[in-house]
Amino acid sequence: MLQEFFPEFAGKLDEIDDLYREKKTIDEKTYQFICFALSIKGRSAPCVRKHFKGALEAGATVKELSYIMALTMRESAGADDCWTHDVLADWQEIIAGNVKCACEK
Repeated sequence: MLQEFFPEFAGKLDEIDDLYREKKTIDEKTYQFICFALSIKGRSAPCVRKHFKGALEAGATVKELSYIMALTMRESAGADDCWTHDVLADWQEIIAGNVKCACEK
């Protein structure tokens, strides 16, 4: 759809990809690990598969990819835990009706 209705934008994405390849300062395996983790967090099935395969092609093992997957899930859980606790720090005030939400009319 982008290629058809906004080809200028699609072209710029291709330019960004080319720039990343040209200016890459890390090895391919590390690059694939980072992209794999971001793809998991972003919940992009095609990208998870692409970077899983890319990491293997760059010399990664399934054991290493399993570690990256577990690390991503753990760090995500930790971030979710911290964020949720911060948001609900005043849970007793919420229950008491002393906190108004933007969602309330």
